[in-house]
Amino acid sequence: MANPTVIITGTSSGVGLYATQALIKRGWFVVCACRDREKMTQAAQALNLDPQQYTIIHLDLADLESVRQFVTEFRQLGRPLQALVCNAAVYMPLLKEPLRSPQGYELSVATNHLGHFLLSLLLLEDLRANPAADRRLVVLGTVTANSEELGGRIPIPAPADLGDLAGLEAGFKAPIAMIDGKKFKPGKAYKDSKLCNMIMTRELHRRYHDATGITFSSLYPGCVADTPLFRHSYPWFQKFFPWFQKNITGGYVSQELAGERVAQVVADDAFRQSGVHWSWGNRQRKDGKPFVQKLSAQATDQKRAERLWDLSARLVGLEAAVKGG
Repeated sequence: MANPTVIITGTSSGVGLYATQALIKRGWFVVCACRDREKMTQAAQALNLDPQQYTIIHLDLADLESVRQFVTEFRQLGRPLQALVCNAAVYMPLLKEPLRSPQGYELSVATNHLGHFLLSLLLLEDLRANPAADRRLVVLGTVTANSEELGGRIPIPAPADLGDLAGLEAGFKAPIAMIDGKKFKPGKAYKDSKLCNMIMTRELHRRYHDATGITFSSLYPGCVADTPLFRHSYPWFQKFFPWFQKNITGGYVSQELAGERVAQVVADDAFRQSGVHWSWGNRQRKDGKPFVQKLSAQATDQKRAERLWDLSARLVGLEAAVKGG
């Protein structure tokens, strides 16, 4: 119990798995929150992770009841929570029609945004209860949802744009499948959900940092172009995209390096600044320098953030959270 405890979502592959490895090497105990226990067990064995330094608890972020059950099971461990990493995401760019969560919400927004939003609010109590001075809540963002960067301005299928949040306002159930209430575009739904992640990180900071001392931050570690996140893309894209990022854009980073950067934001003193979005210069290089990345006008619009918070709280059944702070 002397080792600090971190919860990481989506640990059975990709960035979450390598962040688990990197934090275990730093002496942390990792609660692996994922849908597939067997897949996580096999992945941990393949990396020779010390079984005394992690445990696995089932979590399906798309299902709000699963989120609540996860929190109950975590608390039964009796371990003080020092950090939460919201990493898991789904990306299904080839869908013709939206998939739905058990609560009836479009699946990518339900998983990437609403599930993490509920998880974060429920676990704030646990982070607050930890007497440690340094507690952190870290969220994975993406360049494709930040129009301050070139990758966020690429109009394929469309840039991230939450509009006036009409889809959320209308209840976000069929036939509505987009946050802005417009026609379903699966790639844009992913970008929109990640924009929500970055907005909510800033709003968590605004509402809770001064009162709790918790550090709230997001990050983009670089383009992990060969991560399983892209498994639902065209086979040709899965081969071409890593080559393109390595040789043309220079934005590629390995899953291992991305996991290490997540671990830095969780554990290193240099990343104790709250309310910021971290990125790295010379992203491919292991010695690339971290810096605070400017976010788009959409991500920093205070009125939009407050309304997104209110509507999200309603959708996850935590209306009282709109008074948080």
